[in-house]
Amino acid sequence: MSTGEVRLSVSDGIAAILIDRPAARNAMTWAMYQQLGAICEQLGNSPDVRVATIRGAGGEAFVAGTDIEQFLTFKDGEDGIEYEKKIDAMIEAIERLPMPTVAIVEGYAIGGGFALSAACDFRIGTPDASFGVPIARTLGNCLSMANYARVVAAVGAPRAKRLMLLAESLGAQEALDCGFLTEIAQPEEIDARAAALCGRLAKHAPVTMRASKEAIRRIVAAGLPDGSDLIRMCYGSRDFRAGVEAFMEKKRPVWTGS
Repeated sequence: MSTGEVRLSVSDGIAAILIDRPAARNAMTWAMYQQLGAICEQLGNSPDVRVATIRGAGGEAFVAGTDIEQFLTFKDGEDGIEYEKKIDAMIEAIERLPMPTVAIVEGYAIGGGFALSAACDFRIGTPDASFGVPIARTLGNCLSMANYARVVAAVGAPRAKRLMLLAESLGAQEALDCGFLTEIAQPEEIDARAAALCGRLAKHAPVTMRASKEAIRRIVAAGLPDGSDLIRMCYGSRDFRAGVEAFMEKKRPVWTGS
């Protein structure tokens, strides 16, 4: 299976980031995360770029999270702490981009894909778009405190508990109703609707938007408690190892609570 890549193109002041691994529902490898980080660094130093979009290739998925095969080498909870630090840094790099960002979501935005979409300022989705973090059903790991805060800020605490504890997903209409999605567009219309939103943003004051983005990011991130103990507990558990093995074997994990 292709290892995938993340590509950047820029036209008329609009940057387009494409996460290109459709055969794996655009699941992210370490190399793809590094490419995305380099793109964010490049855009952070591109004053002529007024808006950036992020989408997954293929039209069936935005991003299906991190490729689970990446977890096979994890030995203990410390590996989990290092991983969550890397993911936090990547998500924060998107949040810190100076220009407005728009996620174009076709199909699944799961796990890390949910976090990537939540890091964007706006989201346009097709009617089949869905958002979830089903790790209580699949892997038995957890999120960083920063990503928990992003989930709560995005959908509110009651929906966050449905996502995290019941492992439910939000469909496009519910995501629109709670304000997470900006707009629902049919597949044949989504490019035009995204272009219209980008055009509108490109006309607004860049410094004002940059200040507003950063102010909101600081408010959401303010006073985050340390969650290393929770990450160490989950990633160091037998359940996590069992979850990864079961996922790779396409079986249902048997949880022991240890």
